[in-house]
Amino acid sequence: MSRKYLIINFVFLVSFLTNPTILFADDNAEGDGSFNPTDMIVHHIKDDYGWHLYDYEDDNGEEHSVSISLPIILYTYEGSLGNGTLDIFMSNDFHHGEEDVQKGENTYRLDHGHITELGGKKILDFSITKNVASMMLSVLILFLVFFSIAGAYKKRGAKEPKGLQSFFEPIILFIRDDIAIPNIGEKKYEKFLPYLITLFFFIWFNNLLGLIPTGANTSGNIAFTMTLAVFTLLITNISGTKHYWSHLFWTPGVPLPLRIIVLPVELLGIITKPFALMIRLFANITAGHIIVLSLISFIFVFQQLFVGVVVGPVVIAMTLFEFFVAIFQAYIFTLLSALFIGLALEDDHH
Repeated sequence: MSRKYLIINFVFLVSFLTNPTILFADDNAEGDGSFNPTDMIVHHIKDDYGWHLYDYEDDNGEEHSVSISLPIILYTYEGSLGNGTLDIFMSNDFHHGEEDVQKGENTYRLDHGHITELGGKKILDFSITKNVASMMLSVLILFLVFFSIAGAYKKRGAKEPKGLQSFFEPIILFIRDDIAIPNIGEKKYEKFLPYLITLFFFIWFNNLLGLIPTGANTSGNIAFTMTLAVFTLLITNISGTKHYWSHLFWTPGVPLPLRIIVLPVELLGIITKPFALMIRLFANITAGHIIVLSLISFIFVFQQLFVGVVVGPVVIAMTLFEFFVAIFQAYIFTLLSALFIGLALEDDHH
């Protein structure tokens, strides 16, 4: 597996060295051939209304962008929310922000990644962005993988696993035996195991998709990590036992004056735990992408072959390390979620 990724990264590295404008033609600071690393990095880690693949020049020297058009879904209203209009069109109607889109009485403009209505109307944006499309793709992969594994279990029973089943079974058993049972308990873990397994593979698959060239930085989106953290927050507190809530609101064994001080701290802890989950995943994945893209930027800034020779192996090593980070961050998020759930389910031992 690692050999294939080495080959893929080597091919892309060669393309960087031979013709940098192939992938980053639209990241020039002004059209004068100068390279702006900040613009390039921000462009590749932020969300977008289309799925940009690459740029190329035709025989006449004109630049063309190849991208996958995604649905734009906007609910536009003025004054009362109930008097709005629903407009649906494709992102390529903007022609990469060069043209406005007219839909009935509404005129939309794409400016620096944001859609505005030129008449000053308010917009509720339900568009399928690049991150959303990548997330849907990861869900599709999850369904295909686990329906295939479930079918193999029904067909083969307790026989030796083969194919996908042999690859994923040790990981599933690891989540059960080393994450769920030690943190939640052998008597209570089964209720939460499906969530933990789904959480682990959903994060892992999205992290892997983000490492594919032109892939979406889904796990590096704060809204994505916040939603997952909120799920853990809700499951933890809804499942909390009487002992858990009494410990929060009236900590036993603590003098009365100190209980008044401890109470807001304990209540704040309800929020800080999922907040830490959210920031940890977001920061680690985003930082990894920024480091790799920053290293690649050296090639374009200095435009020297020896820089590419030196930086190239480092980029490949960092990219391979990112594959480890992808599964490690999924493990950490799942482990901490199991730990928080287990603390909420803990019984009073006194």
